[in-house]
This record gives sequence, structure tokens and C-alpha cells, in this order.
Amino acid sequence: MRVIPIGAAAGAAAPALLPPPLALYVHFPWCVRKCPYCDFNSHEARGGIPESEYVDAVLADITAALPGVWGRRIASVFFGGGTPSLLSPAALDRLLAGIRALLAPAADAEFTLEANPGTVDAAHFAGFRAAGINRLSLGVQSFSDRHLAALGRIHSADEARRAAELALRHFDNVNFDLMYALPGQTPDEAGSDIVEALRLGPSHISAYQLGIEPNTAFHRAPPPLPDEDSAAAMQETVEAMLAEVGFRHYEVSAFARAGRVCRHNLNYWNFGDYLGVGPGAHSKLTSSEGIVREVRHRHPNAYLAAAGEGNFIQERHAVEAADRPVEFMMNALRLVDGFAPSLYAERTGLSLAALQQPLLAAQRQELLEVTTERIAATERGRRYLNRLLGLFVAG
Repeated sequence: MRVIPIGAAAGAAAPALLPPPLALYVHFPWCVRKCPYCDFNSHEARGGIPESEYVDAVLADITAALPGVWGRRIASVFFGGGTPSLLSPAALDRLLAGIRALLAPAADAEFTLEANPGTVDAAHFAGFRAAGINRLSLGVQSFSDRHLAALGRIHSADEARRAAELALRHFDNVNFDLMYALPGQTPDEAGSDIVEALRLGPSHISAYQLGIEPNTAFHRAPPPLPDEDSAAAMQETVEAMLAEVGFRHYEVSAFARAGRVCRHNLNYWNFGDYLGVGPGAHSKLTSSEGIVREVRHRHPNAYLAAAGEGNFIQERHAVEAADRPVEFMMNALRLVDGFAPSLYAERTGLSLAALQQPLLAAQRQELLEVTTERIAATERGRRYLNRLLGLFVAG
């Protein structure tokens, strides 16, 4: 093993903290039905959605947050959920107009909306595009009716295909979310989902292994999932098939055509800043005084009630220096290309030289490649990412 001198790669001292690129995340908390695997802050829309009140509250939330981000340009905006495609095009247009007036996004900003195939039609897509959305992320998950039923999705395989075709007519930058290692799924079936996705022609594919998360219906009553070897075979199948047709595997679960990486998520993985608004949204904000994380009121009713008081933040805490190494690595080591050593100091305000021991330990375990230009997880390191990250946890 060739060991690179970490101190030489990183420099002896870290610079003062400067604000990194800033993104805006807008959380929409409602969905038609809660999926049994979902641990996101989502709530079934029983009795309708208070659309106007929600838009008013989000714009008030942004207004209240302005002193902390004043003068910073927004590089991307992401509407996640929940099911943001339940918003009417008119409500989305009003929300985007308010965002542009308050935050002045960059001229080339990426505006992404997550959409459920069971909640959209041609008129919705046309309206979303006219409002200013220029990237769509479609929650396909699978093109198999059997697997969609096992996941509790509200759409069928035919509805997924129709929604995908419509999305690609209205947007030239479309992501498909797919999942593998589903209940009863075989590697060949996982490959069939990729074949179907490629036939339709998205520019980006996010492919995730189904996991059982706490506080979900699947955690309370776990379905029979493929064993570890079968899941690994599915991952290898997905990666090989996408590489063969020119999709670049740039993050653990993300694959893109040239020039079509998700710029919003790339900012997360490079430990950039983000202002999160909407129920339960998280923020990470950097200033010369340090890094702060915030969480908005989680329940929609509590969030909407907070609009009357102008106090949307439920939790706020500083990210201490001891916690920054693992927080940075948790994001940056998901990138297949890793990160430039200088980025660590720029984004954490710490010297990489202080991490010499865990970096060397990771190299000895063949989890990490370290050069003067780049630090990246090996293929083995990406497979055992939790083990790799554990080396950077403060003792």
C-alpha cells in the first residue's frame, strides 16, 4: 500500500469558514397514502390540502429566514415530500414567484419537483413547466405491478409508463427513482426495471436498495426481502447495465448522462449549505461564526400555526468541531470521485492533517484511496460505507 502524507495533501492549517454554495429545499408534507417503507415526514391528505395556507406559510418562513442568508445567491431549488406533485400548477406558480422575489435564484438555477406517477397528467406537467420547473424527479420505483403492490404504491406499471412518457415530453431533464431488492424480486427482475427505464429515456436514474427503516409499517411487519448475496447481485446488475449505455455512476445511488447530474444533491454531498423550509425541513447554514443546523416544526398543523407567530424553527444547534469530520465524510464519501483534500478545510474550517489516523486506517482496510489530488472511497468502501464512516466518529 502506498501511503500519501496527509499533512502535505491538506496543508498545515485550515482557512476561516466562508459560506459555501447555497440551495433551497421546500418540503411538501402531504401524500395520497403513506407507503409502508417511507420514513420521511409525510402525512396522508385526509380532507384535502390547505394549499393556499401552505404557500403563505412557506413564503413567510423564507421571509423570516432572510437575515441568515442575505446576499447569497440560490443555486438550486428542490421541492420534495411527501408528494409535491399534489400541488396545483397555480399554487406552485405563486410559490415560485415568491421565491424568486425573496431570494433571487441564479439565472441558471436548477428547479426540481418530485412527482408521483399516480398524481399527474399532461396538464399538470405543462403547468409545472410553465411555472419554472426545469427538472422532474419521477417516483417510479418499479415497472412491475406485483412489486409496486408490495411497496404500497398508488400507481400501476402502466401509469408509471404513461407518466414517464408525459414527463419526457415536457422536460428535457428527467430523473427516474427506482428501487431494487424488493420483496420477492430476483436479479433478472431488477434488470428488467432498468431495461424498461432505459427504453423510455431519462437523463438520470436514482437506484436505491430497499431498506427497512424504524417507525415504518415495514419495520413493524417486515416483508420477506432478498438475501444479502441476491441484493448485491442486483446492485451489480444495475451498475453494469447503466454503465454499458453511458450513464456515469457518480454517487452511491445516482447515475447520469453527461451534464445531467443532480446539482441540488451534489451540493449536499459536497457539504454545501441549504435552507430548508416547510414542515420538518432541515437547514445547514455556514457563517464566519460556524455551522448551524435547524429543523422546522414537523407536523403540518404545527407548522401552519407557527406562521401566525413567525417562529418556524423547532430545533437549532451549532455543529461542533468534533462532529464536522463525520458529517463531512458522510456526504462527500458517497461521491464516486470523492473530494479534493482542500475542500475539507474550506467546508469544515478544520485541518485534514488532524484526520491522519482514521485516513490511514481506512487505507489499510482498503476502504479509501488517498492522493494529493483526491480522497475517495474504494468500491469496497462504498459497499461498507458505514464501517468507513465509523472511523471518523469522534471518540
